[in-house]
Amino acid sequence: MFVDANVLYSRTLRDWLALLQLESAEEIYTVYWTEDVLAEVIYRLRRRHPTWSGAKITSVRDLIAKTFEGGRVDDFTIDGSFFGKDGDDQHVHAAAVACQADIVLTGDNGFFATGCDADARPYEVYKPDDFFMLVDDSAPHLVQRVTREQTLYWVRKGGRADLAGKLVEAGCLRFAERVRAHQGRLSLPGQVGNPVSTGGA
Repeated sequence: MFVDANVLYSRTLRDWLALLQLESAEEIYTVYWTEDVLAEVIYRLRRRHPTWSGAKITSVRDLIAKTFEGGRVDDFTIDGSFFGKDGDDQHVHAAAVACQADIVLTGDNGFFATGCDADARPYEVYKPDDFFMLVDDSAPHLVQRVTREQTLYWVRKGGRADLAGKLVEAGCLRFAERVRAHQGRLSLPGQVGNPVSTGGA
């Protein structure tokens, strides 16, 4: 699955992608990305957080690369086959084709262009909410385990484990309800673990 910058930009979405991939031992999906995508993520983070130190920005970049290690697409060719109208999305299409991705995960409406034959695409296009719903439909036990990990993590930090609220803020309204339901069925022990976090905002 190739993941666009507008998805990796969100810490909430990054963390869910990382934890689900890790918990499933990459059996459900593997996240692919490019340095172009990562550069766009860092550019957006810098614009949102102009006072962040260079070390902070670098740590976010390095954590993403390490978390999704093995998924970097090093070479791809922009050949004019992109079906959308936004030329800035050509590199995403080209990289997805190069790594033979089955899915492109993006919040960019340009990939959902009217008049485009979805069957003619070499991959399926999902928005984050739809994709996470698909994961929960096919592997609810996996989402349950990740929900438990994240809930325990925030409880240990002394904070409120408002996983659903964060997902709503990230645009995943339906998946937020699924996670809220999973949380409602949790039985929490005294021992608390640490989930993966990709840092940043």
